Amino acid sequence: MNGAETGVERDSVAVIGAGLAGSEAAWQLARRGIPVHLFEMRPRRLTPAHQSGDFAELVCSNSFKSTNPQNAHGLLKAELAAQGALVMESARRSAVPAGQALAVDRGLFSAWITAQVENHELIRVVREEGIDPVELMHRYGHVIVATGPLTSDAFSENLGRLLGRGHLSFYDAIAPTVTAESIDLDIVFRASRYGKGDADYLNCPMDQEQYHAFVQAVIEADRVTLHTFESLRPFEGCLPIEVMAERGVLTLAYGPMKPVGLIDPRTGRRPFAVIQLRQEDRDGRLFGMVGFQTKMTWPEQRRIFRTIPGLERAEFARLGSLHRNTFIDSPSLLDADLAWKGGQRLSFAGQITGVEGYMESAAMGLYVAKRVAYRLQRVEMPRPSAATMTGALVSYVVDSPSPRFQPMNSSFGLLAPAPAGTPRSQRKAVYVSRALAEIERLERLEWGAQPMSAAAP
Repeated sequence: MNGAETGVERDSVAVIGAGLAGSEAAWQLARRGIPVHLFEMRPRRLTPAHQSGDFAELVCSNSFKSTNPQNAHGLLKAELAAQGALVMESARRSAVPAGQALAVDRGLFSAWITAQVENHELIRVVREEGIDPVELMHRYGHVIVATGPLTSDAFSENLGRLLGRGHLSFYDAIAPTVTAESIDLDIVFRASRYGKGDADYLNCPMDQEQYHAFVQAVIEADRVTLHTFESLRPFEGCLPIEVMAERGVLTLAYGPMKPVGLIDPRTGRRPFAVIQLRQEDRDGRLFGMVGFQTKMTWPEQRRIFRTIPGLERAEFARLGSLHRNTFIDSPSLLDADLAWKGGQRLSFAGQITGVEGYMESAAMGLYVAKRVAYRLQRVEMPRPSAATMTGALVSYVVDSPSPRFQPMNSSFGLLAPAPAGTPRSQRKAVYVSRALAEIERLERLEWGAQPMSAAAP
């Protein structure tokens, strides 16, 4: 359902932004019987990183990281799947080979979510920018802000006036994508580190001399010039390669270019360093450069990346770019439901709250939708505790004591400690069983014996 609304919609929830968090929040509200107006400014107004008007468009990597529940990212995905998350169903339908990681065909992933959301009878899509949160709060029973790291200047300015706080911002960098047919497979070889999973990664090997020349070129490369009012505060888990290279000549070799567990079949030996390429689409026509976020200028990217063995004739389907990532000071502004302390009819979801990552963003969208639904339906339901990855992320966002609040992604370090005396070797298994048992208990409490599936209307 599409079209703008101008009247008062007290029975509806306005969701601002149709990224992963906003799309998930709208879907979860609708499956609980609550009408939603989903505001999305694209494609009328694109961001520096988005390329379409589709919902939940992936603007950085096409990987959702590990599927292993004994990995923090894998545990979060297991929790989302157990809660009928729309993003997990779409990821399942659009998955591409990626070893133990969950990677998707970007186009298929976003298109399926868009179709599900647009065709839901309780969701009305409004293709315009929701500029004034105060005006929206007057019109709707509740407002969820899920504008993400690329929050528009106009909405950001209005939001800042409402909250009485300036936004914090840093910059994210996007890794390049190359066409499969331009990769020299006489040099590049297929393998996954440590032999885990199938050989789903392409590896460009470098010897020591090639590596040092590459690092020096990266350090000396021309970069995108920032505006004078902008400061570079990169997220530690997504550093541009130039920042890593400047931290030490071997930083990249111990980071995204680490060769551990990889043997070059041409030499029978481990390379000094590798650049890994991961399949980005189902047909295997596009490959992304893993961990190669960059703020180099586009001409420099073409010049330097074509010095990589096997990529001498690389054709770039997308070059790396830089974009703003905006988030609010959540510990001082939000309560345990991720609602604004200054007005309970305004909530926040996704990366704007200070989580980092695709699934983390979606998890906050799902969480907020549940808390808003319970409030509107006057239902008392417990929150997931910090024994779950979902609850641990919420706790970090609202309770972080850091004077310089920084975004965080999934980590076992956020979870409540395992019971005293648990052997170190068994802690992850305890974390997983404990978290999933709690999520399943909460699902039964809400839905009964048979929770709805993500694809249910």
